[in-house]
Amino acid sequence: MSAAGWSVLALSRGEEVSAAWMVAAALGSYAIAYRFYSKFIAYKVLKVDKTRATPAERLNNGIDFHPTDRRVLLGHHFAAIAGAGPLVGPVLAAQMGYLPGTIWIIVGVIFAGAVQDMVVLFFSTRRDGRSLGQMAREEIGPFGGAAALLAAFAIMIILLGVLALVIVNALAESPWGTFSIAMTVPIALLMGFYLRVLRPGRVTEVSLIGVALLLFALVAGRWVAESSWADTFTLAPSTLVIWLVAYGFIASILPVWMLLAPRDYLSTFMKIGTIGLLAIGVVVTLPTLKMDPVTDFAGRGDGPVFAGSLFPFVFITIACGALSGFHSLISSGTTPKMIQKETQVRMIGYGSMLMESSVAVMALIAASVIDPGLYFAMNAPAGVIGDTVQNASQVVGSWGYQITPKELADAAKNVEEASLLSRTGGAPTLAIGVSEIFSKVTGDSLRAFWYHFAIMFEALFILTALDAGTRVGRFMLQDTLGNLYKPFKNVSWKPGLVITSGIVCGLWGYFLWVGVHEPLGGINQLFPIFGISNQLLAAVALAVCTTLLVKSGRLKWAWITGIPLLWDATVTLTASWQKVFSSDPRVGFFKQRSVYQDGIDRGEVIAPAKSMDDMHTIVTNSTVDGVLSAVLAVLIVVVIVDAARVCVRHVRRPALSTLSEAPYVESKIVAPAGLIPTKEEKEEERDAIGAAPGS
Repeated sequence: MSAAGWSVLALSRGEEVSAAWMVAAALGSYAIAYRFYSKFIAYKVLKVDKTRATPAERLNNGIDFHPTDRRVLLGHHFAAIAGAGPLVGPVLAAQMGYLPGTIWIIVGVIFAGAVQDMVVLFFSTRRDGRSLGQMAREEIGPFGGAAALLAAFAIMIILLGVLALVIVNALAESPWGTFSIAMTVPIALLMGFYLRVLRPGRVTEVSLIGVALLLFALVAGRWVAESSWADTFTLAPSTLVIWLVAYGFIASILPVWMLLAPRDYLSTFMKIGTIGLLAIGVVVTLPTLKMDPVTDFAGRGDGPVFAGSLFPFVFITIACGALSGFHSLISSGTTPKMIQKETQVRMIGYGSMLMESSVAVMALIAASVIDPGLYFAMNAPAGVIGDTVQNASQVVGSWGYQITPKELADAAKNVEEASLLSRTGGAPTLAIGVSEIFSKVTGDSLRAFWYHFAIMFEALFILTALDAGTRVGRFMLQDTLGNLYKPFKNVSWKPGLVITSGIVCGLWGYFLWVGVHEPLGGINQLFPIFGISNQLLAAVALAVCTTLLVKSGRLKWAWITGIPLLWDATVTLTASWQKVFSSDPRVGFFKQRSVYQDGIDRGEVIAPAKSMDDMHTIVTNSTVDGVLSAVLAVLIVVVIVDAARVCVRHVRRPALSTLSEAPYVESKIVAPAGLIPTKEEKEEERDAIGAAPGS
């Protein structure tokens, strides 16, 4: 199946290609990779040990450390890592054609993204759930470690601010989405207490209850939107910012079993359910891929969606769907403090990333099955295509993609929107693609329903990454401050967790607040470096993993993370260089600054600026982005060079190396490694129950 899918995608030229072949290529590749490659890494390279107690078992305190059923933890981990990236990045990358993105999403996740997530999770679990930056400091050294801590925390704040901005844009003036998402909080609290107090261990029961309540909340959300309650749940962007910051703070300090884990688990049902139904819809309706396999923009680098050539920018744009530095923060944040057994790192680390990659594939399909003319009209900025369907039709036609003004107007009318022009950011395009596929199954009369459902679904998708990310940001800051004041090293120390949670929420909340009130300020200022920052963070994670493989006696297997590290560093540092030094103002920050500064000197306003104040803001933004891009790139180079130094020293003089691994303690927990217990694991569970006191 996989081979047939790849053959059709790669060899078809000039004829219609069904999106089902993309699904076949992806699912077949994932199955082979998980069955063989992930098992090889887990048992041959890492040598996971089911007899070794994890931090969740040894340090269980009911706040941050808590042994969590593998099914619930899988849901938490997947929901935490699956933010905006796998939904939005592939949609934007469709500008280059569907083939480059498909290759990178599938090949990248198998050999880089899923490997990173699993290996980071394993090594963090062996180190009491240490954060990525702290592991770098302890294993690489104070110099490279300090660079890693600084880079990781700065990038985390940028990522959280961007995620929050996407949520605000999706929920603003949307009573349906706001009500449905708000209802997931009390539902999650009920699930948490159900598992902890009312019916411990009854995961199947609580799952059925949670799913039923979630489906009711989704249906009720539409009722609310059409009722007198609509005004109550129609929130302005500034109000949403306040609610998001408050929610992020509360979610990051409450015991993990109470809200975070059950809410993420609940969200996973909707995420996987929607993506699964989308895949089934593709197989049933067999929609044609209308986007070119490789567009002319891939070679020219002058695309209207984002400027830059296929290499390196398609890899940067796709980001989370194939390889994501953000995932390494979750894998060294909440998850290692909750995992029951080392043997579960394969399912939770590698398996969750394959699930996220499947989301990215479906997002790319959704962007590729709609009319290319509509795709470019939606994703090109207003300054390029204008604000009328007549202008947009002409400009898009000049790029070789024909669509009439009437077709543009009808597309908006069909989903009950006033206009779809310049609905940039990827989310609306994904919603159009989802409505296109689902409406072929359920009938065209439900097209608008599916469009608005998809918008709400995306907001839910992203919010689960925000709450977990805030908690992880708290862990990172606590680890950093713990180097200066030891009580902070105890991540469940209540004064420390309140202080650090407040700082983290305050930082991303500030950038979000300014960004909501100033279209060119705040987090909008940092948005252009979102993708590069995320990939630079992946380079830090892979450098730490490679160092640990070498220092722990696994030198012959260091290529498993070393090769992805070389690829990621090459791609991302090339992109950073171009963003800093390119002479194309659409790519290079400093060249863009020069162009707009010259415009100010001439008294000329250049689009997208609408006033001279906007011109000055763009000059400031370009300067800040250029400097930050250069600083982050230098920090990552420092980490990689210092990691290489440590590896070389270990090979030459192993006696000088030390490992910060926690001592072995025998585990008393009996739990399966995968979703479905093997025959031997079932027998172990029965024996454990029989040996329990009072049984």
